[in-house]
Amino acid sequence: MKPDHPGDERESTPTNKAEADETEAGSVLVQSLQVSNLEPEEHPQHLPSPRKWTIVAVISTAATCVTCASSMAGFAEAGVSRELHVGKTVSILSISLYILGLGLGPLLVGPLSEVYGRNVVYRVSYATFFLFNWPVAFAPDIAVHLVFRFVTGFCGSAFLSVAGGSVSDLFNDRTVANPMALYTLSPFIGPVLGPLISGFINQNLDWRWTYRILLIWSFVELVALVLLVPETYIPVLLERKAARIRKESVDSRYWAPSERASRHIGHAIMINLWNAVVLGILYLTFQAFPFIFGTIHGFNTQSSGMSFLGIGVGMIMAISTQPFWNRFTRQLAEKNNGVLPPEARLVMGEFGGVLIPIGLFWLAFTSFRGVPWIVPIIASVPFGAGCYFVFTSTFTYMVTAYRPIAASAMAANSAMRSTFAAVFPLFARAMYDRLGAVGATALLAGLTTVLAPLP
Repeated sequence: MKPDHPGDERESTPTNKAEADETEAGSVLVQSLQVSNLEPEEHPQHLPSPRKWTIVAVISTAATCVTCASSMAGFAEAGVSRELHVGKTVSILSISLYILGLGLGPLLVGPLSEVYGRNVVYRVSYATFFLFNWPVAFAPDIAVHLVFRFVTGFCGSAFLSVAGGSVSDLFNDRTVANPMALYTLSPFIGPVLGPLISGFINQNLDWRWTYRILLIWSFVELVALVLLVPETYIPVLLERKAARIRKESVDSRYWAPSERASRHIGHAIMINLWNAVVLGILYLTFQAFPFIFGTIHGFNTQSSGMSFLGIGVGMIMAISTQPFWNRFTRQLAEKNNGVLPPEARLVMGEFGGVLIPIGLFWLAFTSFRGVPWIVPIIASVPFGAGCYFVFTSTFTYMVTAYRPIAASAMAANSAMRSTFAAVFPLFARAMYDRLGAVGATALLAGLTTVLAPLP
């Protein structure tokens, strides 16, 4: 019997003799799609395309909200320092502790999503994210503010790991590239939008409005998650189906076994390290850009926030190349008897690995006061494009290479990325004060040059 989805032949083959024996013995509900009893309408990959894209859009905007919350705190630092009577270094902890929560959270929510399903994790995660942002917005002192910044980061972290698994649930290997591109952009455009939004808020309103607006946004996302996002994790759907059949037929033979595939841990560690350094540098720019454009070029808070537009433009330009990459992978699969190795996704990352140091070197040597301010902003365009290529390629590689445990694979990646992102902003200003804009940015460019061969 053929599998329901031509693109899922790799998933439909029993991975060991035990599973094959169980299938022959009459355990008809197994994880492999060809022998599952899921009705077509019960399988997430059979959902209508508009429904699937709506789900991707909801989880992507939710991820944007969560990551936007990290960098929105940047321009609120002055208000926090002034009203809560702390120094700048302590106020920067608002970003670092939040990102640390983002990094540690997936270690819990990733595995939980593979036990209880995606939907429960999404709803609990976002509900607590919304609730615990109230103490952040109305904190009476710095202790409350910082503690709940960490807690909200931890609660919102599901959308940096589990959401990638949902995309993998909804689309097979042939069609996953475009939705994964949209999802990949969302958590990384968030930190770019954060300073832009926060710059306008803090130029014209009290710093607490940064978090009040975040509360409104997160509430809208929570409602959308509850109303529009169903369960998509196949093993959990099979477990529910098996339990229903056992109850209705009083036949204990029907069950849904779990499958775990071993992978090369060294490859995952290197990919995670590369992602971590790139994301750390992206978050470091939230301290570096105010230095370059505020201190050197004299931008006010609002204008400094708009200086991040170059990175955003680079990401948008990069995602516009997705049709080219789709053709590339399709042609590669045709040459390989219809099978696309997951490693083929890393070709896009090779271009990103080159664009990032190019953008950083360009930025480094155009950061002088005498150079027009638009030049370093243009330099951030290839950097933004490179970030998109790096993250899209590695994320797509991981969700295709690590099926059906994509959420756990993404959780490990997210933990390392977010830990680097939490630490880098802490030493950014001191590094730029000591080395200057040219020396500090060139140092980062050199580091990314060394890492460029990784893909």
